[in-house]
Amino acid sequence: MLSKINSFGLAGINGFPVEIEVDINNGLPGYETVGLPDAAVKESKERVRSAIKNSGFQFPPLKITVNLAPADIKKEGAVFDLPIALGILTASDQFSYKLLSDTIYLGELGLDGGVRHIDGILPLLISAREQGCKKVVIPDANKAEASFIDGLTIIPVKSLSECAAYLQKQAELAPLDLRKFETVLTGVKHAGDLKFVKGQASARRALEIAAAGGHNILMIGPPGGGKTMLAKCLPSILPDMTFSEALETTKIHSVAGILGAEGIVSARPFRIPHHTATLVSLTGGGTKARPGEISLAHNGVLFLDEMPEYNRHTLETLRQPLEDGQITVSRAQRTVVYPANFLLIASMNPCPCGHFGGKDNKCRCSPAEIRRYVGKMSGPLMDRIDLHIEVDNVKIEELSDKELSEGSADVKKRADAAREIQLKRLKGRGVYSNSKMDNECVAEFCALDAACSEFLETVFRKLNLSARAYNRILKVSRTIADLEGAVSIGITHIAEAVQYRTLDRKYWM
Repeated sequence: MLSKINSFGLAGINGFPVEIEVDINNGLPGYETVGLPDAAVKESKERVRSAIKNSGFQFPPLKITVNLAPADIKKEGAVFDLPIALGILTASDQFSYKLLSDTIYLGELGLDGGVRHIDGILPLLISAREQGCKKVVIPDANKAEASFIDGLTIIPVKSLSECAAYLQKQAELAPLDLRKFETVLTGVKHAGDLKFVKGQASARRALEIAAAGGHNILMIGPPGGGKTMLAKCLPSILPDMTFSEALETTKIHSVAGILGAEGIVSARPFRIPHHTATLVSLTGGGTKARPGEISLAHNGVLFLDEMPEYNRHTLETLRQPLEDGQITVSRAQRTVVYPANFLLIASMNPCPCGHFGGKDNKCRCSPAEIRRYVGKMSGPLMDRIDLHIEVDNVKIEELSDKELSEGSADVKKRADAAREIQLKRLKGRGVYSNSKMDNECVAEFCALDAACSEFLETVFRKLNLSARAYNRILKVSRTIADLEGAVSIGITHIAEAVQYRTLDRKYWM
């Protein structure tokens, strides 16, 4: 007898429908899976066999053929275990096929018949909803993640026997209750707070501008100056995640298998890959084209501490995602496009010993050593970083001051107000911050009067800036004006933006 069960497979962060056909015929006992299955799908034979027997059913001693259609797309993972088992039970007349025809089934089986957690449930459910599916059976262990998806009737099951009893109407299973995103957003906590940062007024100001406009930032200074502490404070002044942003980010974390017990990413990601990170771990890839650190930082912050210590080729791969907000991972078997719209914050010492240009300690490095050290970061990469600031050592008088600085909560209010201005201005443009404005938006919203134009032209010629740097100065100027609530960009806004582009001339000329 032939049975057909509906399921979904995963390609990157997008799901695609899979029809599982199970045919049982007389002949020598055997089990064959076709339809481009990977090793995990092929091994489902033993999991399904034991799960069926240990759930009180009979595994038919006949010739069993399982086809995963469409046959020309690679099927990966153990997500098809549950629908395959149900297909075998249906094809062997152990319960009615009609009860299965309108439902999607997802889940890995244990040998005892239990339905186990699977990675990537969120993108699978979203894709199923987009393709008109109405009802989905999922593992009970995935219900926290699935409870934020509306428009679907989601039935969590703990075991194959429980699922079978539900399908035969021998047991009632309640659909999953929908949870509100606001219930988890209130509990967000951050690792750093600006109130504990002593001194560093210029760095604090640069962080505020970065948060307000979504600008990339590089901090240069001697060891112990507080660069890492400042970087960890950045998420605390960024705007709260919206539900759509949270879903986008959660899809990536779900596919990567690193989603927490809450079931959704409610705080902006803060990723700190070690400087020994490989190209694949940073950008994504491997045999299954998994997301890398830059995609895991989507809608959040990527912090590269001691940036010159990273492999130069690895750093250069950041150029495309910094410009386009996505990364294309191409492998022999597939090509996957992952979102990678992150805010980059990087830190570095000015030289190998760390004291070049410092006020207190004398640099021991030769000019050649300094050039070789900072030369790991190319001009095109530096052009894509909007803000370059120096972070010098803090004086003892500032460190011993017991009075707290202005906290992240107050700074966040100003950054949020600036973001609100940008959202209204850029409504319908497909971008949500000044840093992501295209040339058309820059021309419209960063228009300068005659005095400002003349000032910026003088700066451009004197500093020999690139066209990209010119545009980024305009974007930063627009953010500074938004922080002040100014309608148009003034000379003071441009002057402040320009000072964040001059350090590359000191270290890279």
